[in-house]
Amino acid sequence: MFIDTHTHIYAEKFDEDRDACIRAALDAGVTKLYMPNIDSKYIKVMRQTEAAHPDVCIPMMGLHPCSVGANYTEELAIIHEELVSHDYAAVGEVGLDYYWSREFEQQQQDAFLQQIRWANDASLPLIIHSRDSLDDCIDMVRDHKTDSLSGIFHCFSGTVQQAEAIIDLGFYIGIGGVVTFKNSGLGEVVKQISLDRIVLETDAPYLAPHPFRGKRNEPKFIPLIAEKIAELHQLPVAEVASITTATAEAIFLKS
Repeated sequence: MFIDTHTHIYAEKFDEDRDACIRAALDAGVTKLYMPNIDSKYIKVMRQTEAAHPDVCIPMMGLHPCSVGANYTEELAIIHEELVSHDYAAVGEVGLDYYWSREFEQQQQDAFLQQIRWANDASLPLIIHSRDSLDDCIDMVRDHKTDSLSGIFHCFSGTVQQAEAIIDLGFYIGIGGVVTFKNSGLGEVVKQISLDRIVLETDAPYLAPHPFRGKRNEPKFIPLIAEKIAELHQLPVAEVASITTATAEAIFLKS
């Protein structure tokens, strides 16, 4: 049994075959799909996906840093109202993204800080996006976390030292398809991360693992990621499945 801790199965790229993709994931042993929100326009379809597949597709609520713009305070107000009005498994996907543009860097940091506070207040896990901004994300969590705050640094691609800093904060490392890429270098880092601090994710429809790199990613590919981690840690795939599933369940236990 596997858990995909981060999939945008509600996104437009699944509009034609969403139900079939979810069935394929279940057939592959992926029994739960955690769905991080992007912004207000995705709330309706995400909740519809949850309603169609209860206990499989589990929503989270947050404002993605790439959706932080001039109107971010209005977006945050919608997100917060949704968060306090319905049951969500986590606050996410939140964080910082300096890859595409740094035009709204300060606004991203402000939105991230507010959502860290929401996670603290609600005792919910925090699901963090940190593209080209990992050190800043680590610093902001360190500066503002409470003892009870935990969560996942999703799509981790940093160094061993950065992984250790994340773990020292009580957070976990989300590993996806990039670990299967031949020249990513992530495998050498993953070898040095304790398996009980790792969770599996696809970030579908993005970052499909080898041999599907460049194609649409799907939750059914989680076993391919687990196989690579099993190879790196020299363990049976079943053990990787058991440990990462137990970790994911513990992270989301309060929800």
